Amino acid sequence: MSGHTFAICIKNEDYEASLELRKLYEVLPDPKSEQLGMVRVVDESGEDYLYPQAFFVRISLPEMVEEQVLLAA
Repeated sequence: MSGHTFAICIKNEDYEASLELRKLYEVLPDPKSEQLGMVRVVDESGEDYLYPQAFFVRISLPEMVEEQVLLAA
């Protein structure tokens, strides 16, 4: 795998314009923020921001699917 991580949004309270429910988002590494219960994702603005970890479920994608998702971004 390429080291990319993805998550599906399961909650977007107070962030409806930035996060869509049931949508796949790329997660960027940020160990310090994760220790604080936050996760850094590339949201609808195309920029990366911190959101509560409880808003997402991380998933593993087959390598071929991951490659296609990254190409589509």
